[in-house]
Amino acid sequence: MNLSEMKAALTEGGIQLTKSLGQNFLHDGNQLRRIVGGAELTAADSVLEIGPGMGPLTEQLMGQVGTVFAIEKDLRLVQFLQQRFAERLEPGKGLELLHGDALGYLKGTVRDWSGWKVVSNLPYSVASPILVELALAPQGPARIVTTLQLEVVRRLCAKEGQDDYGLLSLLVGLHYEAKAWFRIPASCFFPEPDVESGCVVLVRRNPLLLSGPELQSCFVKVVKTSFSQRRKMMLKLLRAQFDGPRLESAFMELGIPVGIRAERVSLGLFVQLTRKLCGKAPD
Repeated sequence: MNLSEMKAALTEGGIQLTKSLGQNFLHDGNQLRRIVGGAELTAADSVLEIGPGMGPLTEQLMGQVGTVFAIEKDLRLVQFLQQRFAERLEPGKGLELLHGDALGYLKGTVRDWSGWKVVSNLPYSVASPILVELALAPQGPARIVTTLQLEVVRRLCAKEGQDDYGLLSLLVGLHYEAKAWFRIPASCFFPEPDVESGCVVLVRRNPLLLSGPELQSCFVKVVKTSFSQRRKMMLKLLRAQFDGPRLESAFMELGIPVGIRAERVSLGLFVQLTRKLCGKAPD
């Protein structure tokens, strides 16, 4: 679906796009192919697409994978997609379309995504919480390839000490490594967004840095507490949540300066600190 076809379909259907839903549709064929290429798809793959919009990415995915499960919040677009892909919505034809809120679905549905890949142009307004929900899922997808606001892409790729490094970098980075990213010009969207955009490829770590729900939950607690007040020393913030002597011992053993702030601490050190604070205490 090129830009002319997209505009014509919107006019014919009397559909006015809603800014609050982040409805800036990617129509450029070259960029769509780059996104699909980043997913390294096979015919046996199952793909989750969040926010298919008018289906330009959906169309490309269906030609390369076994199953596409698409979640769309806007009922008008669901009805459009049902008409556009009517033949593919039949059982066994490879497309399942759900009308619903993707973030609510992910939070409320326990599902094994380990055999899936996510390929999406995520709505920018809810992209970060959706990514965190997918990243921390007990059985997360093998690969996530998604279009995002460029600022979010930079956060996902940032390392300690960089301006963009923070909570999102760590919560997603615990289970996923950013392998590649590229910019997407605003002219490739309709309507053109007011922000810069990019696509990032996230690959699930194997083995995971931390395994088990208890250690993962502790990691989230450590990281969120450490970044709760960025200008304060990390040790002081953590004292409100963890046993003082054990906390101070962990900092000393790991060589973490007592006056350091969270944005200077690497993912690896946060993982080691989590093990020290929430792992089995020594006899």
